[in-house]
Amino acid sequence: MDGRRRQGVGVLITLKTITYMNGDTMPFKLIRATAVALAVIASPAIANEQAVDEMAAYLDFVEYGGGVIFAEQIPHEDWPRFHVIDARDAGQFAKDHIPGSVNLEWRRVLAERDSIPNDKPVLIYCNTGSLSAQAGFALRVAGYENVRILQGGFEEWKAKGGFDAAGKAAGEAKH
Repeated sequence: MDGRRRQGVGVLITLKTITYMNGDTMPFKLIRATAVALAVIASPAIANEQAVDEMAAYLDFVEYGGGVIFAEQIPHEDWPRFHVIDARDAGQFAKDHIPGSVNLEWRRVLAERDSIPNDKPVLIYCNTGSLSAQAGFALRVAGYENVRILQGGFEEWKAKGGFDAAGKAAGEAKH
């Protein structure tokens, strides 16, 4: 602390704390963070009309379940055709992932969309499908009609047999 102090009505303010007349203190960083949070909460959401119009047009066009694919719908021999994106964070990707996939965290898909091909099917997944659905929606609104979201994500893909999910599903259906 540099010793600077400001005296208000019943309040002593230093650069690190605020001390009230009753002796209570509060860290100044906490007060500043609270003020910022209140300002964000109190400010109205500002809609970008063009973005809203694009999303509305997409929602009018897309079919129910549009952009979603189940692991058992992809035959083993078709997997190499896909550009597979693991939308989880780098730590989760490092622990385990669909072989051949690239790691691109879901928040970064629009910022790094130039790395995503338009000329082949793109499959995006996360753990359960929730975050990849958001990323897939953003990409489809941005014009990537070739994007599919893996329903159930990585966990369901593993549980259904991974690359062999289609074969296992077909084998189960024969019984």
